[in-house]
Amino acid sequence: EYLPQRVINRLSPSTILILPQSITNTMVTILPNRGSAKIKSVLSGDTVVLLGRSAGGARAPEVTFTFERVTAPRMASKANSNVDDPGAFSSREWLRNLCVGKTVTFETRKQGATAGDRVYGLLFMVDPTDETNQWNLSVESVRRGFCTPKVLGGDVPDTEANGDTPNGTGDTVEDYEKALQIAYKEAQNGRLGIHSGKPLVRKLMNAGDEFEAMTLVDKVKRICTNGSVSCVIEYIFDGSRFRCIVTDPELETAGLLYGSFTLILAGVACPRVGNPRLNPPTPSEPFADAAREFTELRLLQRELKVTLNGTDKSGVCLVGTVHHPRGNIGAELLKNGLGRISDWTIRMMAPGDVPPLRIAENAAKRGNIGVFENYTPPTLTGASEFMGTVVEVLSGDTLMILPSGETYDDESKLKKVSLASIRAPRAGNERTGKPDEPYATECKDRLRVLTVGKVARVNIHYEKDIPMGPNGTEKRQFGTISVGKRADVGETLITEGLANTQRHRDDDEKSIRYDELVAAESVAKAANKGINSDKEYKKKTANDLSDPKKAKTYAGSLQRAGQTKAIVDYVFNGSRFKLFVPSENCFVMFALANIRCPQPSPNQAAISRGQARAAEPFGDASKRHSRMTVQQRQVEIVCTGVTQGGVMTGDLFVGQGAQRRNYCAELVASGLATVDQRKIDYGEAPQVLIAAQTAAQGNKLGIWSIKQVVKEQPKTKSFSKAEEQLLDIQISEIRSGNHFFYRTVGDESASVIDDGMKIFTEQNGTKGAPCEIKVGKLVAALFNDGSSNSWYRAKVLEKGEKGKVKVLFVDHGNAATVALATHLRPLDVTLGTDQIPAVAKEAVLALTKVRPLEEDDGIDAARMFQGTAWGKDLKARVHGESEGQVVVTVYDGDVDSPSINEKLTKAGLARVPNRSEMYAALDRMANSDSIAKLLKDLKKAQEKARSTRQGMWIYGEIPEEDED
Repeated sequence: EYLPQRVINRLSPSTILILPQSITNTMVTILPNRGSAKIKSVLSGDTVVLLGRSAGGARAPEVTFTFERVTAPRMASKANSNVDDPGAFSSREWLRNLCVGKTVTFETRKQGATAGDRVYGLLFMVDPTDETNQWNLSVESVRRGFCTPKVLGGDVPDTEANGDTPNGTGDTVEDYEKALQIAYKEAQNGRLGIHSGKPLVRKLMNAGDEFEAMTLVDKVKRICTNGSVSCVIEYIFDGSRFRCIVTDPELETAGLLYGSFTLILAGVACPRVGNPRLNPPTPSEPFADAAREFTELRLLQRELKVTLNGTDKSGVCLVGTVHHPRGNIGAELLKNGLGRISDWTIRMMAPGDVPPLRIAENAAKRGNIGVFENYTPPTLTGASEFMGTVVEVLSGDTLMILPSGETYDDESKLKKVSLASIRAPRAGNERTGKPDEPYATECKDRLRVLTVGKVARVNIHYEKDIPMGPNGTEKRQFGTISVGKRADVGETLITEGLANTQRHRDDDEKSIRYDELVAAESVAKAANKGINSDKEYKKKTANDLSDPKKAKTYAGSLQRAGQTKAIVDYVFNGSRFKLFVPSENCFVMFALANIRCPQPSPNQAAISRGQARAAEPFGDASKRHSRMTVQQRQVEIVCTGVTQGGVMTGDLFVGQGAQRRNYCAELVASGLATVDQRKIDYGEAPQVLIAAQTAAQGNKLGIWSIKQVVKEQPKTKSFSKAEEQLLDIQISEIRSGNHFFYRTVGDESASVIDDGMKIFTEQNGTKGAPCEIKVGKLVAALFNDGSSNSWYRAKVLEKGEKGKVKVLFVDHGNAATVALATHLRPLDVTLGTDQIPAVAKEAVLALTKVRPLEEDDGIDAARMFQGTAWGKDLKARVHGESEGQVVVTVYDGDVDSPSINEKLTKAGLARVPNRSEMYAALDRMANSDSIAKLLKDLKKAQEKARSTRQGMWIYGEIPEEDED
């Protein structure tokens, strides 16, 4: 109508032309006279939507195409009260099943201004039963009784008399009209389709109006095979929201056949498509149109199985999974970056269906595809994984952890870590009158039992800025905490019904074990545990004896009780605590009798109230020692009195069995407390405390070190015999509970090589250089000591894959895997070990065997060795050498005190070798009285550990494979 016919005739068969508005008053789609296109959807028995080819990444053009000279019954809509004309749905379904998603040939008969918003013509496709024959879909639809000619009657051509059946593929209108009339008579004679006695009349039902959405979910699970219902995807709102029609005959008896509902794809949320009809129009979100086209191409008007998981909050839209024979549409959307995982819908899915979605989304994130084009992994201010000791539990999901290798000499050394994707019940605020949430106390206490005082592995997943006060924020790390055999203590809390999973936004970072946490929550909800229970929560109340009158009233019963178990709730200073006594169900203020600890630094609350007292020397150290040793631990107390202020006084004991010790004596012996001088003057101080204080004074420990500071002079090497040496050493690397590297105190080689390598770094910079790599060869390797990169002497241990080399730093004892190209370079000949011997010596504790680090006892042995020896000046008695390792006895005090070898054995974390191993070791050692005494002491310590069931002797005997 708008272009010359000669121009239209020149259009290629696959061209769909859209005229701009400057030519016409409305956008008009122009088709060539003949061509081919793909059927996108079928609107009714006589109308389809043709899909053209996309050009330059633009949206593919679409054309509404109606059969020429035929008409089909009207489909159900609001205009006809949601009721089909007889046979309308059957007509549409025949055409949909036949050609949706397939390529057809079209022939236009009318388009442009005279045709309105659509094109009229003929559609042809290959006969499914005979590939040599072409079907005219208009004629075939009429022949099956699904359409009728607009003009009825007319002469039947001679071809019918001869037995031939015209198929309407002729070029003239007359041929086409004759074919329609013949097909119409055949349908009438065969009583097919709308000509049958009772053609199908469908009543369309909408979820939320004619039936409840949850009813459909229940019926599908009980009636349909495998719990899945057959549906036709009628319309695509966006990549993850569809309009569906139930076509499953199994639901006919339930009255839900042809039910219409909106389906939200479980586990996936795609960008929303804009609405141009609104005023003003809303634009589509980025990649929304691409996601919609992606889904339309694969799902639109396909009949597929759908598993329904539940409904949304409105109870009208259903959530489910679409089962496509060629794969998971949700995973494909995520893999192509056309959607994100939806947290609230993925919770409804079976746990086994979730991993493919996670894998697909992670792949899109790594490739920065689609909606993740600007995605960057979460940046962490510290290490993503570390080991540490849990010092304190602040709430049901937040802990304070001291990283391994760190010395607790300042509160800043502690790391505050919250459990990733865990939402524990919140504690209340007494000052504001806000009560605790149900199970807040139980959750915190359970986390305390699981973690406090234990070595934990922490994996940090993300960080967040947490509001702290009216103006400040705190950057908090969130991660997974593993303790012992528990891979995730957060999962334990959820399983026991003491916490829930955090509801994240779709673009939030979350725990890598989020799906396992959600599965654990489902189990806890099914079992009605804890916070998931329908029962009314009754909070356990405890008596608070901080009031002096109450404290004095209960003091007598606590004194008569003798040794009583208690839990340290809070540490005020090194010797003053708040305790919870389970047997009496009360909180008490408790102070250690006969001793006094220095005053620590005041907290912010005391400063704000003007009640701050000046800190005394070693006050903070004393408080830190108590926090590290007794904070939130179970202890035993013996109450001996009560002060006028209502503070209970007495003795406190920590540890169990052979490790049980008087905490008063421990503080005094460490120089972190002093014995009350008045008690000494009156003869009331226990002798054990006086002896401990005398020893601390003599050793100038803690408080006593500031009275007379004596600079320690390096001791000269001494030899008991020619074969046996007594050295002053410092540990530089710990490999296991009895395997380590050490440096000799005062060794001039250490300062020489340190200065030499600094000069080497200054001269060569920090860039790598080509060098020959052989196992055992000495090279320079780059290492970051925390302040900067520097070169150190290293020996090649093995060649790895992808240009990696494992090296041993010979002057320090630590090993590392480094990049060959950037972290290695040749070492100057003057810096070789033949010129300057290696400073770090590899050593083992004499006559001891420990478990490997893969076992808990092995880790405990290494931790005890580290806690006893790391960072200290030690005494080492060298007995000999075995396989390149120095065999030593190590003392953390005087050589007449128990050795570390003996302490490990007494704790059940090391043992004496079996007879053959022992004799073999003794043959390589110097004969001396010291080795004989060591063997005797170790056997005695081992017997003690065995009898008290310590460490590896917990079951009385060690496993046979350990003996081997």
